[in-house]
Amino acid sequence: MPSTRREFLSRSAMAATAGLVLSQAATADSSANVATPNFGNAKKPVIITRHTNLPTVGQAYQMLLDGGDTLDAALHICKGQEDDPNDDTVGLGGLPNEEGVVELDACCMHGPSRRAGSVAAVRNIKNVCMVARTVMQRTGHVMLAGEGAERFAVAEGFPRENLLTDRSRKIWLLWKETMSNEDWWGPGLDSPEWKPPAELARNVAPRNPQPDDVPQIQAQAKRLYAMAADIGIAPADRQHAVRRVLFPSTGTIHASAVNTKGEISGATTTSGLEWKIPGRVGDSPIIGAGCYTDQDVGSAGATGSGEENIKVAGAHTIVELMRQGMSPREAGLATLRRIARNYNSDMSKLRYVDMEYYILRRDGEYAGVSLWSSAAGDGRKFLVHDGTQRMEPFVALYQGTYVEWPIVPKLK
Repeated sequence: MPSTRREFLSRSAMAATAGLVLSQAATADSSANVATPNFGNAKKPVIITRHTNLPTVGQAYQMLLDGGDTLDAALHICKGQEDDPNDDTVGLGGLPNEEGVVELDACCMHGPSRRAGSVAAVRNIKNVCMVARTVMQRTGHVMLAGEGAERFAVAEGFPRENLLTDRSRKIWLLWKETMSNEDWWGPGLDSPEWKPPAELARNVAPRNPQPDDVPQIQAQAKRLYAMAADIGIAPADRQHAVRRVLFPSTGTIHASAVNTKGEISGATTTSGLEWKIPGRVGDSPIIGAGCYTDQDVGSAGATGSGEENIKVAGAHTIVELMRQGMSPREAGLATLRRIARNYNSDMSKLRYVDMEYYILRRDGEYAGVSLWSSAAGDGRKFLVHDGTQRMEPFVALYQGTYVEWPIVPKLK
């Protein structure tokens, strides 16, 4: 059947558009290949991660020496933290949402195969970092979330279990009985309706906040300590419980690993913000925010204020800046400046933001950078293993201690 003029013009336009797209894609590929420097391979395996007292980092390094896969090594570290009931920022014993339910997030990226997997808001499954890898290996998807992710995990042989340990349950009870009127509801830092707590504004210097110096917080801490005893929290755990209630943790585990072949991978796992609104998903399971790995360049991961990191696609931004020639340190600090730029470098708001980046280039060069130089008065450090396991200080954009948010809740 002869074509109408309209059909002929339509097909011509589609062909021209397709040709333009293919031409642009070829040009983009060519530009990308030219733009990526040849970093070469690491002279020895390197692992970077958060501080841990477990032997998993040394074991993961031995895996690399034995020729093991870089993602297996990174996941070995993450899984070890998920299995540890004393690490209340991930996995078993992770501190729960405001309803007392533990919800976990994780993702991983395998550099050599350029694949990724992720799960978000998963309940009742301890080793979500391994579930993320199973999503990568066994499905055509990248991310599964919520109930569907839980059902998938069970179908793949992961057991359902109660993740709320007696220790974490009692910390949640301490929060619920004293502070649950102060939570994550209401305007966030980026809202024009947000206002800093008046008590904190009077007592804390803008560029060097020291939350423990605020008299109101000191008084609350003493009362909480007494209440912790009434709830049955063990004496050795009471100080930790009080700090967790007053200053909700954003703790997360990220690990990146590279071997002498230049193969690189990264993984991130977390229980997310303590006392969060159920269903909240932070940056940890988001490819390009909480974790990003590019086999040609390197790997980066994040801990801290997830919402802020999502808005700058932190891990991806760092890797792309390294691709353009920045060192790991320069790329990390430049990305922190983007977070600061979102608030016009307003210290009255940035003092409530926390961010740490763990950065590893494929040639073995690494860096740890943070928005603030200290947390809870302590200097910040990250763990490196390149044949010698040690702690090294983060390079900070600002000097001082950030202030946890929500802050200065009123005791009932």
